[in-house]
Amino acid sequence: MHNFITVIAVIFCLWIGRSLFIPILIAAFLWYLINAITAYYRRIMPCYKTTDDSCQIYSRVYNFVALFLSFVTLFCVVFLFATQVKPMLIELYHATPILQQRLISFSHFISNKIGIETDLNLIPNLPHIAGYIGSSVAGVAASTGMVIIYLIFMFIEQNSFARKINSLDLPKVRAKKLNYILSSIDENMKKYLFTKTFISAATGLSSYVLLKIIGLEYASVWGFILFLLNYIPTIGSIIACALPIAYALISHDTWQVPLFTTISLIGVQTIFGNILDPKLMGKTLNISSLAILINLVFWGMLWGPAGMFFSVPILATVYISTAQFKSTRWIATLLSADGSIPDETNND
Repeated sequence: MHNFITVIAVIFCLWIGRSLFIPILIAAFLWYLINAITAYYRRIMPCYKTTDDSCQIYSRVYNFVALFLSFVTLFCVVFLFATQVKPMLIELYHATPILQQRLISFSHFISNKIGIETDLNLIPNLPHIAGYIGSSVAGVAASTGMVIIYLIFMFIEQNSFARKINSLDLPKVRAKKLNYILSSIDENMKKYLFTKTFISAATGLSSYVLLKIIGLEYASVWGFILFLLNYIPTIGSIIACALPIAYALISHDTWQVPLFTTISLIGVQTIFGNILDPKLMGKTLNISSLAILINLVFWGMLWGPAGMFFSVPILATVYISTAQFKSTRWIATLLSADGSIPDETNND
């Protein structure tokens, strides 16, 4: 009974404190992502992991350049969204009432063809859904200042993390083991976030180019949505593909655009999601689809769209963390797709 009350209390604190936790989570995500991009930029530069004294002199300069390039990369993405995607999102939002009427007309057309009457209450209310998503995004955007402050302090403090761990009053062997576990979690999360971002960006860009060639309206918006929702495996891809396909169906009288849109998006998802993603991710994560679905619903109920977006990184953190301790490896086993989990690090 005590454990049940504790769980309920934690869930209530997560819900009531969402305005505090979400900005911290966004800042942590950006911090991990920038560090991951920086690490990969650093790998293609000279003097990477060298003991040569003459080369180490320039190592700090290369590190700074890599960090600068990662910020430039992030700025370019934000600039592209602000100048290209955001205006189209606003235009699409204002067009939702017209799309709602076309959706109703399309449902009537399908009903007449198959001879089954359609219940209008079952048709999604597009203006209401768009308004809910817009208000949620606006709420997150309102905390941009706090996100930037958290992000700055994370970069200031990141070089002292290891020293703080070493300063804990722990036996030498346990401190060494703890450092190894934290570095392992950090490395796996950076690899996951960078790889997922790369795959999502490639998916969104390829979809944008194909939809632009096909002639579907708001191609950049659909590409951006595909980029974002691809952070959610399987479910996110299905939703991201369904939106432009549904739009093509209800906004075009001919069959060519919906057909080519469907073929193009399914082809892109097959190449990047089913072929490249597993190869690039390797054995970094091995999480059950059922666990992802339950986790997605849980965080969506707590924090809305922001919770759904970060549900997989949160689950990945829990999965990687619990796999490193004997007392919690059973949790990682339940979360895994096939029962095989990362080996427990052991520096004893």
